[in-house]
Parts: sequence; structure tokens; C-alpha cells
Amino acid sequence: MNDAPLHEDEPALAVENRPRRKGVYVLPNAITLAALFSGFYAIVMAINGRFEVSCIAVFCSAVLDSLDGRVARMTNSQSAFGEQMDSLSDMVSFGAAPALIVYIWALKDLGKAGWIPAFVYIAGAALRLARFNVNIGVVDKRFFQGLPSPAAAAIVIGLVWVVDDSGYKGVSQIPLFAWTAFAVTLFAGLSMVTNAPFYSFKVVGSRRTVPFIVIVAIALGIAVVALDPPHVLFAVFCAYGLSGYVVYGWRKMKGKRTSVIVTSTDDPDEQSLHR
Repeated sequence: MNDAPLHEDEPALAVENRPRRKGVYVLPNAITLAALFSGFYAIVMAINGRFEVSCIAVFCSAVLDSLDGRVARMTNSQSAFGEQMDSLSDMVSFGAAPALIVYIWALKDLGKAGWIPAFVYIAGAALRLARFNVNIGVVDKRFFQGLPSPAAAAIVIGLVWVVDDSGYKGVSQIPLFAWTAFAVTLFAGLSMVTNAPFYSFKVVGSRRTVPFIVIVAIALGIAVVALDPPHVLFAVFCAYGLSGYVVYGWRKMKGKRTSVIVTSTDDPDEQSLHR
């Protein structure tokens, strides 16, 4: 039996060898939570029939979503926790919220047919986010593979905002608007899972400096949006929603590769990603 006393430094060494607890970065995750709250608030306002407030909340969520990642990179506080939190927040704000809002607003009186575009949209958002997380390291950063979920949400919510701002109420009982919402929601949902390349603007956003004219253009853009936010934002995101198909068709016509996957073709298992 060994009765030798423990070395006096051993407790200190044991403490030092314990794995350190990983903390959570406050600022980027606080912004993500604010975006999540905006999506939740949008749903609540839609249930209460306040669709204009609901639409503004979704657009606020999109602005906050564009900030959390940038703040994390600027403060060097990226984390796996933050990435997962961001995806879950996006699923609520740009998946569940737009689907529920448009269903309450226009699709509920179509019966079971109204379920179709709402479910296709929310399923498309889930598949889009899952594919984005899996392919994040192999996709050309200049493009998104499929319509990004915030843009899809802006198209659906933009329609709601434009019609509501025009003074139309009880839209679910007006067949023209109900079926228009059906088509727009279905288009947005399916566009998220296509392979069409949508420009990401990440290359411009990652530059430290840009030409002075770019700042002037941004100022003019803000002024134009301020003139009539519902119509301008809806028009801009509809144009963006069609741009991916235009780029896809142009590349196809020119015989260029349409895939945005940029992994090496040397591996036979990865050659199919370039077709």
C-alpha cells in the first residue's frame, strides 16, 4: 500500500487540465435573437389581423439577419453555436412566419388547397437551409444555390404588404388575390430548392473599400425605397427572384456550366456536382 502523500501541486494541475467551459458570444447571438423575436412577432400580428405590422417585422428580421454574421466576423466571434442559432432563427422568420402569414391572409378560405403552397414554402425553406449548411464550403461565394430564404420571404410578404397597403381587406374571400397568393407562394417555395444561381453580393460586401459611386447609389436606393416601401421592395425582390432563372438560362444558352458547386472534378464522386 502506497501511503506517499500527494504532491502539493497536483490539485492545481488537475484544475488546469479540466476542459474549459465554452461561453457564448453575446453580441451576434443577441442580434440573432432579435431577428427571431421579429419573426415571432410577425406571426402574432398576423393572427391579430395586423398584416402591415407583420410584414414590417419580417423585413426587420431580414435586416437583423444580414447583420449578425457580419458582426460576428468583425468581432472575431464566430462559433458553431451561432451558426446553428442563425439557421433555426431563419427557419422561423423566413420559413414558418411567411407561410403562416400568407395562409392567414389569403389561403385559409381555399380549403385544403390552401395548405399546398404554404407547406411547399415551409418545406422549401427547411430544405434550402439544410442544403446551404451542408454545401457552405463547396459553393461559389459569388452565388447562392437557389433563392435565399430571406428573399423568398420578401417576395411573399411583399405581396401581402402591397395589397394590404392598397386598402384591400378580407383578401381570403377575394378569389383573384387568393389565387395570386397561391401562385406567388408556390413560386417562392420551389425557387428555394432549385439549382438556379442567384447573385450573393458577398464579393462586394467583403471589400474594405468601394468606389465613391457605390455609396451614392446606396443613398439613392434608400431614398427610392423611402418613397413607397411596399411597392419598391416588392418590385426589387421580384426582380431578384427572377434573376437567377435569367442567369441560368443565359449560361445554358452559352453552353457554360450552370452549377455553382466549385469542388474539384478530380474525384469521381464529385464530378456529378458540376453537371
